[in-house]
Amino acid sequence: MAARIWIFSVAVALFLSFSSGHDLQIVNAERRIDLSSHIVNAFLTLKVENIGKDPAADMLLAFPPTQIKHLSMVQAMAITGKKKKKTYLPLDVKPTEQPDAPNDTGYFLVSFATPLTPGETVTLEVLYILTHSLEPFPSEIAQSESQLVYYRDSAVILSPYHIKQQTTFFKTPSARVESFTSVDPANRAGKEIKYGPYEDRAPYSYAPVIVHFENNSPFAVVEELVREIEISHWGSLQITENYRLTHGGARHKGVFSRVDYQSRRSISGSSSFNALLAVLPPKVNSVYYRDNIGNISTSHLRTGFKKSELEFEPRYPLFGGWRATFIIGYRVPLEDYLFEAPDGRRYLNFTFGCPLVETIVNKLTIKVVLPEGSKDPSAVLPFTVNQDLQVKYSYLDIVGRTVVVLQKDNVVPTHNVPFQVYYTFKPIYMLAEPFMLVSAFFFVFVASLAYVHIDLNIVKK
Repeated sequence: MAARIWIFSVAVALFLSFSSGHDLQIVNAERRIDLSSHIVNAFLTLKVENIGKDPAADMLLAFPPTQIKHLSMVQAMAITGKKKKKTYLPLDVKPTEQPDAPNDTGYFLVSFATPLTPGETVTLEVLYILTHSLEPFPSEIAQSESQLVYYRDSAVILSPYHIKQQTTFFKTPSARVESFTSVDPANRAGKEIKYGPYEDRAPYSYAPVIVHFENNSPFAVVEELVREIEISHWGSLQITENYRLTHGGARHKGVFSRVDYQSRRSISGSSSFNALLAVLPPKVNSVYYRDNIGNISTSHLRTGFKKSELEFEPRYPLFGGWRATFIIGYRVPLEDYLFEAPDGRRYLNFTFGCPLVETIVNKLTIKVVLPEGSKDPSAVLPFTVNQDLQVKYSYLDIVGRTVVVLQKDNVVPTHNVPFQVYYTFKPIYMLAEPFMLVSAFFFVFVASLAYVHIDLNIVKK
C-alpha cells in the first residue's frame, strides 16, 4: 500500500506540466476528516476564485484511486451570507472522467448555481464519505485487546487547481494515537492532528500520511440487506428486512470467554458490540425480530410521533469477523406513505437506506411489491441506483404483482432519504380477490347443496 501511494505521488508530480483547469484557483481550503467511527466523514471548505477571462460554470474535485473505490457519497453546497445569515444552496455533483487524468485519479464535477465571472469568488462546502478505509493493524486481536487501525491519506488536498493556503485536521475517537506521519508543520493536541497551514501548493500536490490510532467503535457492516415493502390498498404497508451482519474490524483470535465478557465489559471485548439500534417509521405495529432459530426476545421498542426506535441484541456479541443473520418485520399505516399525484397516478413515499444506525451496507436491495393490476411503475431517487422489474405471485394472484427492484452498493446513513415509486392502478382491481373468494364459497355451497339433494343410487328405495 505504501509503495502504491509513493508511485501515485511521483506520477502526479510528473503530470503537473500537463494538467488543465488553471482558470480557477483555490484561495483558501480547510479539510476536516472525522475518524471517530468506521465511516470516515470528510468536510471541505473551499474558497474558489475565477482567475481566467471567461465565466466558469463548474469545477472539478479530485480523489486518489485508493479513495475512489471506497467513496460512498459526495455532496456540495454554495455558501452565501455571513455568520448567522448564512444560506446553503445545494449544487449538482456527478462523477466524470478526464482523458488526461494522472494515475487513475477520479473526478467529480460540481456545477455552480450561476457561472463564476472573472475575478469572482464563491465559497463551497463539500462532504465526502469513505467506507472500509480504516485498516485494522494488527489484523487479529485477542478478546482483551483494543483495536488499532491505520488511516492513509494526504497532508495536502489533491486538486487540479493551485491552492494558495490550506489546512487539514484529523479527528480521532480517543487521545491514543500510536503514530502519525509528520509533514511540517504538523502537530497533535488531544484527539486532533493538524497539518498545515501550507502555502502555494501546485496542482496535484500530494503528501502521503498514515495515522495509526485506537478505534473501538462498532464496525457494524451489513454484507447484504434485502428490504421488501409490500403495498396493500386495504390499509397497510408490510416491511420485511433480511440482514446479513458482520463485524468488519480486526478478526478475533483465541478463545472467547463469556465470564470475562460479562464481568469486565469495558476491558474484555471493548472492540465488540452486542446491541444495535434501528430507527423505524412512526406508528409502527406488529413488529417482530427473529432469525432462523425463531423469535428473539432481546429487543425493546419505543414509539413516537416522528420516529420509532428498536433496540435489539443478537443472540451473541459480535467480534471481528463474526456474523449474524436476522429478520426485522413491521407494518405501518398506508395513508401516511401512499398518495395520489395530480396526474392521477399513485405513488409511495418511503425512506431509502438502512434503518440501523452507523452501519455500512455493502449491498442494499429494496423491493417494492405493488398491488396486482398496477401498471407503468417508475422510481424517483436523488442518486443513481440500479433498477429492475420482477413479478411476484402471492395468495389469489392471477397475473402476479409487479415488483420494482432498487439496488445500490456501498450505502451509508446519509443515503437514508425519501424516494418515490409511481404507478397507475384502477380501483376495480381491488374487487378481484374478494370476488374470487365469494365465487369460491358460492361454488362450494352449490356443490354441497347438489351433493345433499341429488340421489345417486341406482335402485330406488
